[in-house]
Amino acid sequence: MATRAAVHQLGAAVLRRLLSTPAAFDRVIACPCGGHARFHQIRPKQLLTALGTVTIQRPYYLCPECHEGSCPRDAELGVESTEYSPGVRRMMTTVGSESSFQHGREELELLAGLSVTTKAVERQAEAIGEDIVHRERARSTGALQLELPDVLGPPVPVMYIEMDGTQIPMVRAELEGRAGRTEGQPARTREVKLGCVFTQVASDDKGRPVRDPGSTTYTGAIETADEFGRRIYTEAWERGWSRARKKVILADGAEWIWNIAGQHFPGAVQVVDIYHARQHLWDLARALCSGNEKAPQQWMKRHQPKLDGGEIEKLVRYLRSLRPSSAELLNRIRLEADYFDRNAERMRYPDFRRQHLFVGSGVIEAACKTVIGSRLKQSGMFWTARGANAIIALRCSRLSGKFEDYWESRSRAA
Repeated sequence: MATRAAVHQLGAAVLRRLLSTPAAFDRVIACPCGGHARFHQIRPKQLLTALGTVTIQRPYYLCPECHEGSCPRDAELGVESTEYSPGVRRMMTTVGSESSFQHGREELELLAGLSVTTKAVERQAEAIGEDIVHRERARSTGALQLELPDVLGPPVPVMYIEMDGTQIPMVRAELEGRAGRTEGQPARTREVKLGCVFTQVASDDKGRPVRDPGSTTYTGAIETADEFGRRIYTEAWERGWSRARKKVILADGAEWIWNIAGQHFPGAVQVVDIYHARQHLWDLARALCSGNEKAPQQWMKRHQPKLDGGEIEKLVRYLRSLRPSSAELLNRIRLEADYFDRNAERMRYPDFRRQHLFVGSGVIEAACKTVIGSRLKQSGMFWTARGANAIIALRCSRLSGKFEDYWESRSRAA
């Protein structure tokens, strides 16, 4: 550690010389007001870099017409209005997206020898996350205006879109006027809508589909279904949706998901997650056979084959023929029968399997835990929508393998 500190100290000295303004520099520069700013003086600026603290010298210009001052060197180095170098901001963003901001601060000090505050980690992570959010929003606006460019490349045999929602805890101010998920209870959470896109080019020797390694990308936010529809459409388009020979939407039975599928992805094969459909059947079996531990299992043995076999009409007819004495149970049966009837064409599982397609939405189920839950549902965490969306954007970018592209685009813009 002492050796590392000495090397960093030497590197910081070299870096200070590299970053400081050379002896020759412009004495007059163009000002945004249309006038000409003149060199006023050399000013120091202290930066925390990956090698430690460095003080650089750069020229300061003053415009005699608008009386505004500027340091163009700051823009060149990407350090305008900040005391942290791009490399340190990248580190702070990374640790802030992975764990609590306090833990991120501790990791930076332990692993990189950089001493920053917890608040600084939070601010930098949220600032970069918000920048990613703004860029995504701009692309979604382009999608709405049909301005997305065609994505060139080879045809994709099968492309999937999966969508789901998961709840995260929010600060009280974000929940005012919102109804709770349980009737009569105040709201404590808000829903994050999450989507993923992945491809499949093969199946195994038993005919089961195999997801392409490294092909999964994620996008999500706390937002309306309308906004999320544009978001997931943009993600799919950028992944080459137009080149996919077979297009599949795979999700649970949530109405907002299928509304998005119908609006933005007409013609795609729609599949209800088989495990979600089975859970509906299991819940009904327990309601019908309450008080008997073995009866629900026996009921499922008789009726699950109808679901697994894609005989949804037969299952619906049976459910609607039931006449329990309880009005509450009768209403429960009616709701479940409507659920299966409404999704009948999305539950032709034998047909989907013959096409070697996935029938379970395990990818998005896992994503709700790994992308969202592992970071935003830790003990004691409560979020604002703005802060949560920034961290969600960060995590989706990193887990989708897009973080490097983001930093490259920042460098090009600078």
